[in-house]
Amino acid sequence: MTLQESRSVLEFFRGVGCWSSTQLGSQRTVTLAECGDPWEPELLQVTLTGPLWGLMLVLRGAEEALGRDWAGQDGRSPGPRGDIISAPLWAPELPSPEFPLSCVLQVKSEGPKLVPFFKATCVYFVLWLPSSSPSWVSALIKCLPIFCLWVFLLAHGLGFLLAHPSATRIFVGLVFSALGDAFLIWQDQGYFVHGLLMFAVTHLLYSSAFGMRPLALRTGLVLAVLSGLFYALLYPGLTGAFTYLVGVYVALISFMGWRAMAGLRLVGAAWRWTELAAGSGALLFIVSDMTIALDKFCFPVPYSRALIMSTYYAAQMLIALSAVESREPVEDCKLSKAN
Repeated sequence: MTLQESRSVLEFFRGVGCWSSTQLGSQRTVTLAECGDPWEPELLQVTLTGPLWGLMLVLRGAEEALGRDWAGQDGRSPGPRGDIISAPLWAPELPSPEFPLSCVLQVKSEGPKLVPFFKATCVYFVLWLPSSSPSWVSALIKCLPIFCLWVFLLAHGLGFLLAHPSATRIFVGLVFSALGDAFLIWQDQGYFVHGLLMFAVTHLLYSSAFGMRPLALRTGLVLAVLSGLFYALLYPGLTGAFTYLVGVYVALISFMGWRAMAGLRLVGAAWRWTELAAGSGALLFIVSDMTIALDKFCFPVPYSRALIMSTYYAAQMLIALSAVESREPVEDCKLSKAN
């Protein structure tokens, strides 16, 4: 390993915040120190007071930073002069991390693009304009965080949206979400149904973006049963067209949640942080809309507006984040990488 490559490792750790020390869970600390000879064993001065998966995580991240595999064919690591040093870190009885540091770097790189969204969300909660007196100003303040999510996706380039249909559908879904937010500002003036329809289109677009693979029938069945029970709870308070419209909306948002959670894998080589973002976002969206329905058709929910808007904005942010990675099937990804 050359001096230049070693310095790239050091720069890598400095970039992810591991230059001096990193807390990896409970009582897991990794300390990196620079030395004269970059391939001497003291290059990585590691202190682990818990399981050794923290060091394994560091080595895997360094491997990705260099674009090469540190482990030899027999599962051992190259030594200071190209010889082999035993590496008990890779022993099968030790837990192997499935969370590559490249995911941390990618999430970290998306953070600055979300700063306008966080600022706009803070503006909404600080101003907290009364819902009893709707106006175009209150509509603008409410929609501003969603506008910032438009900018977040556009910051990845128009070519990115055109090349990834799932990202395009999420972007269009955010457009309909903003329209729904604007209509709901005047819901007491008869525009609640308009907002309901706009968000129904949003859920259709999100469902299309999440795709139908894998199918995950068990997840779909569980959500179908839960949505049926929730509709049964709402039914006594529904009248007129709401009896059917709310039923269709509950089915649509449950379908969207199913498709978002179907691709969620918490372990294994196929794990993707964007799938976790999509599943979490869909769950928060369901919580937000459940609160709206309970507050409007069943009973007053304490602090309903704060609960509705906080979960709603968090849901939209997570769903927008899920668009930054391609949703092609894992098998296709592996083939494309191999080619």
